[in-house]
Amino acid sequence: MSIKADVQRELARIHAQGRGRLEIDTPSGKLHADILAADAIGCTFETFVYASDKLAGLSIEKLKKLSDALTARLTYLLEPISTIETDADTATVQLRSSPPQKDDDGSSYYELLVRRGGDLTLCRYQKSPGQPRQVIPAHITRQVFERLADDFVAVVG
Repeated sequence: MSIKADVQRELARIHAQGRGRLEIDTPSGKLHADILAADAIGCTFETFVYASDKLAGLSIEKLKKLSDALTARLTYLLEPISTIETDADTATVQLRSSPPQKDDDGSSYYELLVRRGGDLTLCRYQKSPGQPRQVIPAHITRQVFERLADDFVAVVG
């Protein structure tokens, strides 16, 4: 199942406005993202979420399998992601860039949460020495954004 045309249409709409909220209904859920900027080549987002009732009630083992499938597919991000923590109490699997990108300002990384509560949430964080981490804008091409949306929908089914 490909939602490429829907993503292209939404990004074109947001490009014309300068920024906005992307929302796409799919047969198994809803994609939404806070787009800070979009142009002909790429976009910048703070959060990218795929909410689906199909995730509600999944066992922690099934959430782990879903996380493994995402790890195998999302090889095109700036850094590869892998599972760093599985919390059976909250039924959440946390994936992060492995290794994170490091520079003089600290480290930056993607974090993907897979939650039984019904969503996949992707954000990019910056962690400077001695400071709490903070969400930072993620800059990706339109092609990567389309692929990300397609992969989230495909993995959840």
